[in-house]
Amino acid sequence: MRKIREVLRLKYEAGLSARAIARSVNAGRTTVQEYLQRFAASGLSWPTELDDAALESRLFPPPPLAGMARPEPDWTVVQHELRRKGVSLSLLWQEYKEREPDGFQYSWFCDCYRAWLGRQDLVMRQHHRPGEQCFIDYAGMTVPVTDPGTGELRPAQIFVAVLGASAYTYVEATWSQSLPDWIGSHVRAFTFFGGVPEILVPDNLKSGIAKTCRYEPDANPTYAEMARYYDVAVIPARVRKPRDKALAEVSVQIAERWILARLRHRQFFTLAELNAAIRSLVLQLNTKPFRKRPGSRAEVFATLEAPALKALPDAPYEYAQWKRAKIHPDYHVEIDRHYYSVPYPLVGKTVDVRYSNATVEIFHRGKRVASHLRGKAPHDFTTVESHMPPSHQAARWSPEKLLEQAARIGPHTRTLMEALMLRRRYPQQAFRSGMGILRLAKTHDRTLMEAACARALHIQAISYRSVASILDKGLDRQASEQPDRPIIHHGNIRGPEYFH
Repeated sequence: MRKIREVLRLKYEAGLSARAIARSVNAGRTTVQEYLQRFAASGLSWPTELDDAALESRLFPPPPLAGMARPEPDWTVVQHELRRKGVSLSLLWQEYKEREPDGFQYSWFCDCYRAWLGRQDLVMRQHHRPGEQCFIDYAGMTVPVTDPGTGELRPAQIFVAVLGASAYTYVEATWSQSLPDWIGSHVRAFTFFGGVPEILVPDNLKSGIAKTCRYEPDANPTYAEMARYYDVAVIPARVRKPRDKALAEVSVQIAERWILARLRHRQFFTLAELNAAIRSLVLQLNTKPFRKRPGSRAEVFATLEAPALKALPDAPYEYAQWKRAKIHPDYHVEIDRHYYSVPYPLVGKTVDVRYSNATVEIFHRGKRVASHLRGKAPHDFTTVESHMPPSHQAARWSPEKLLEQAARIGPHTRTLMEALMLRRRYPQQAFRSGMGILRLAKTHDRTLMEAACARALHIQAISYRSVASILDKGLDRQASEQPDRPIIHHGNIRGPEYFH
């Protein structure tokens, strides 16, 4: 359903063609056309307030019975078979008619095959409409940055973005090609352009494209969310097809020769210093006159491209990551060792989690079910009381059950389990640690478990990690109390009253 919503957004908000939408959402053009036809026939308007389940039922009712259309041959198979000695189009058509008696006739068969063959491996001269496409790539060259303290050289990656119609170019250096730098470079490029194009054409970099495929590459969820925020479509270049982004390849080459080559004798000590030098050369590159046509990149951008770009949002995109998580029995999900509550009926379900520096949002089937401020304390809980069941019981565990299981091991284990729950605002927040302590009893003797829990209680180390460490290091075999030492009275020793 997420793809259907994206198809509808790109059609009714971005105004893209079915072919462009198909490449952006990684689906067939006929599939996109079917989605749009079903939506038009449903009588709904965009945007729609229906949730995923309701929208799916409206767009995909039980299909009526329909007659079969005449099948079309697989032209790739036909081409492969023609390479065999003695095989002709006439023979292949006869075999096709034997399989499909209601199929097309011989003249149609030959004409369509030749038309299909003529469309293969063609070189198309690309004409870019102003404001339509922005090509994205990284340069193959890097620039070394010297650590002023250690003298160590660290390579900086070079990000390049170029608009299709004007070839107006943006270049910057980042420490890596990882997802945060990739997204940040896009945001800064849009700010530099002062607007947003209709389509982004990136390479199949893993930061942007999660699953590389020649025909249906899948965009990284964070990259796809950024595209929705800026209302831009993402149509990646095909794998090992540099002609799809020829302008980007040429611009990278120009950036390497015009900018990076000129910096080869300079030494940089910070990334900011390197980017300042790059900005100066980018300005020269964009204002340099074209060799074979009038004007410059900056002039064409100002007159044609800039007016065609879509306006920037009021605020830049805030970087956020996505992950899939399963709700634990304590109805919490874990993000960077911090735990966030989810409504308890979702225990055992798989959800999508979006987390930024400020917030954590949890989605189930496209609907947000929980939102929290980002917690920074490790191994801590952020719990909304309304997410808890009325009886304060999770799907399988309860405080009483954990205490009962601990009592079977021994009184010290039960006392430790009780102290573990008392240290939390809600007992359910201690379930994870409590179940860990019970698992230790499966691999350790009860006597050892009791001794370890007794020592943990004595030193006030009330946690699963402390009990596990005591068992691993054999500290349970040591005396739990230190022998009393005699009190020494001396004129040079200050007593407790000194500190009052």
